[in-house]
Amino acid sequence: MGRSLLADALVVVHFSFTLFVIFGGFLVWLRRWVLYAHLPALAWGCWIELSGRICPLTPLENLLRRQAGEAGYGGGFLQHYIIVVLYPPGLTRQMQWGLAVALVAINVVAYAVVWRRWRSRAAGLRS
Repeated sequence: MGRSLLADALVVVHFSFTLFVIFGGFLVWLRRWVLYAHLPALAWGCWIELSGRICPLTPLENLLRRQAGEAGYGGGFLQHYIIVVLYPPGLTRQMQWGLAVALVAINVVAYAVVWRRWRSRAAGLRS
């Protein structure tokens, strides 16, 4: 039971990290320091998608599930709703490249707004 709960907690952490990678640039709008955590996370997310590798959290989760005596991702809220998002069935290399492009596009928008705000503040300070 303990390993199963650890695996579920790991899925929540993994999903939260994924959301941060995708949308963390928008958090920089609120807190500038988030930039220092988000840019490395974004680089990691892009590298995972473009390299065709999997995040090390995935094998760790699978190990915990095997140790808990589970055969797969069946049953439960976390498995049904979150895992399908993290590990879509039929994921191909072409889909991974598309996800990487979408990831970069979302964050280009977020950081373009950040850059414009910082630039306008700097211009206001010089006036």
